[in-house]
Amino acid sequence: MRRREFITVLGGAAAWPLAADAQQPAMPVIGFLSGVSLDGQSERLRAFRQGLKETGYVEGENVTIEYRWAENQLDRLPALAADLVRKRVAVIFANGATSPAIAAKAATTTIPIVFAIAEDPVNLGLVASLSRPGGNLTGVNFLFGELVPKRLELMRELVPALIHVAVFVNPANPVRAESLTREAESAGRTMGLQIRVFSTSTAREINTAFTTFARERPDALFVTPDPFFTARRAQIVVLASRHGLPTSFSARDYVDAGGLMSYGPNINDAFRQAGVYSGRILKGAKPADLPILQSSKFELVINVQTAFMLGLTVPDKLLAAADEVME
Repeated sequence: MRRREFITVLGGAAAWPLAADAQQPAMPVIGFLSGVSLDGQSERLRAFRQGLKETGYVEGENVTIEYRWAENQLDRLPALAADLVRKRVAVIFANGATSPAIAAKAATTTIPIVFAIAEDPVNLGLVASLSRPGGNLTGVNFLFGELVPKRLELMRELVPALIHVAVFVNPANPVRAESLTREAESAGRTMGLQIRVFSTSTAREINTAFTTFARERPDALFVTPDPFFTARRAQIVVLASRHGLPTSFSARDYVDAGGLMSYGPNINDAFRQAGVYSGRILKGAKPADLPILQSSKFELVINVQTAFMLGLTVPDKLLAAADEVME
């Protein structure tokens, strides 16, 4: 073989691995779309990553996650969703509220979307049915609204003289705020309670509401489920303690922070399930064929030390029913 031919053959052989490398598929990317900030989301993120891990995906090893946080400015969500679509992510996870799911659906009809929401996704027009979603969306439904009467009943067991109840809703999340307001007012009428709704979507509005409580002295505060309230849980818990106000929450995060009592679905487990669905879609499953998962784990958590500080005696019946009692 001539020297020139040998060099040509050798050069071609050397190029083969490079060509093969160029053909290797890129690491898949998940777009993580949230209406809130990173603050207070560490447990949710850990659960979502756990779900991915259960399907064989580990962030930074064989999957990348692009995070987009609206920082409680929900009008930013359409632009953030559009940005993820431009980046051609493989899946979009709409985190924990209705607005991100709606923004993602408006941004793409082709990229699979996994949501985690409290409202009925069929009524919202996100999917055709719970068993056969159709289209490019599927996910997890928390079932928060249905638990409002139960939460009020539990609060009455802890505060027998309960009559006047203040309710926090977030008007920046209008679909959820309207739905939960209806549920609270309906349950209140049935139980003979006087419900007063406070629209609070900023830290300042939370402070203003507690200033009102100092004058009007409601018997209890009922905080509706919303990512904004979760992010502001330390503020709400501290103010509730300062004003001696028994408060009911929807998730244990608040009780971990010193809140009195929570009853609701296990949100971290719902995020884990959303991670599993995201991983299954990366492996080829179609959202249209993945039925909507509804929360099946509900937990009652009571902080007896907070109850003592508020001058409340937790009934034995309530202690026996609790999934966890924090001392």
